[in-house]
Amino acid sequence: MNYKISILHKKKSMRYIEGINREQIILFPETVDEYISEDNMIRFLAAYVNSLNMVELGFTYSEPKETGRKPYDPSDMLKLYLYGYMKKIRSSRLLESETQRNVELMSNK
Repeated sequence: MNYKISILHKKKSMRYIEGINREQIILFPETVDEYISEDNMIRFLAAYVNSLNMVELGFTYSEPKETGRKPYDPSDMLKLYLYGYMKKIRSSRLLESETQRNVELMSNK
């Protein structure tokens, strides 16, 4: 009988890997950027495209007009196109699907 009690006592004193409390206020990282590793290709791609002067490169919608619907930022579109090229995604519909599913593409900086 004493043997069983000592086994139960040992089990209670063992340390286990514990999960995160679901009732806490913040369960996930505060920003989408925290999901992307520091060495991810998308960081290099964003830094490269952000360093380019889109007006000098001839992107016609680089300077938005006062009237009409606002266009997408040409640098964001270039990032998406280059990402698709690097991941072998050629279809615009598949690229659109990636923007809604893939966390790498949700961060635009």
